[in-house]
Amino acid sequence: MTERALRLGTRRSKLAMAQSGQVAEKVRQLTGRAVELVEITTYGDVSREHLAQIGGTGVFVAALRDALVRGEVDFAVHSLKDLPTAQPEELVLAAVPEREDPRDVLIARDGLTFAELPDGARVGTGSPRRMAQLNAYARSHGMTIDTVPIRGNIDTRVGYVHNGELDAVVLAAAGLSRIGRTDEVTDFLSVDTVLPAPGQGALAIECAAHNASLTAALAELDDPYTRAAVTAERSLLAALEAGCSAPVGALADLLADGQIVKEMRLRGVVGTTDGSTLVQLSTTGPVPETETQAMALGRELAVEMLAKGAAGLMGERAL
Repeated sequence: MTERALRLGTRRSKLAMAQSGQVAEKVRQLTGRAVELVEITTYGDVSREHLAQIGGTGVFVAALRDALVRGEVDFAVHSLKDLPTAQPEELVLAAVPEREDPRDVLIARDGLTFAELPDGARVGTGSPRRMAQLNAYARSHGMTIDTVPIRGNIDTRVGYVHNGELDAVVLAAAGLSRIGRTDEVTDFLSVDTVLPAPGQGALAIECAAHNASLTAALAELDDPYTRAAVTAERSLLAALEAGCSAPVGALADLLADGQIVKEMRLRGVVGTTDGSTLVQLSTTGPVPETETQAMALGRELAVEMLAKGAAGLMGERAL
């Protein structure tokens, strides 16, 4: 008797379907079982409000997690940056596959780079983190830009540039790569200019904690370096007590000496959305070999950032 198909829960957006389809293919190869995509609409997909207003953290994730807990799907694929930092006991993060390009990118009219934008250029982004860093960069380089809050899928956002409402929009490189649209990028923003969201470019594959055999099978897709990096980044976010809509950027990368990876560097930034104040720090340590070590790296940097005044820059925190 053939085993039934594994049910993979996914959001309905074009990007979510693309990244879930890529994971489904890998799981088919690994397990020899058929995988069917189960489309689930989340609150974040239907609400027109800005992410910061609807709670930011977890609005794209809750419905998928509910379906997992109820046994309606066997596993789910999330963009890791959408996951709340607290992990529910009944679910397990079975795999964090190798990360795509974590950078943010610009899609601007007339092929312009960020540095070439005219004074007063209207730049669309729904992210306070991007606003803070773009405005800070503009200030320090004598530019004036007008950051405009936008929402919507990739087509909607890029449409604002094509129809002339905005001069440029900022998106994640990984999302464009997964749907095959990197040729539209006019500028890849250096992480020295804009640090990405914690976990940006990485996927999270989650399943029910009691499903040990599926957890073990999915673990084959895990990339230990990516997992260590995103664990450190998310630990920083959690220690700052900030949700995924807070203006926090973080990136852990490996520092290699030739072919030998020596250390992991974690950089963090938090700032006011107008870019007038940024707290930006980094720390370097041995490459974490356990989740505990990766989390410690994040907490360490958070403590330093809080000592430098980071808490006051994150806006209202829900009590």
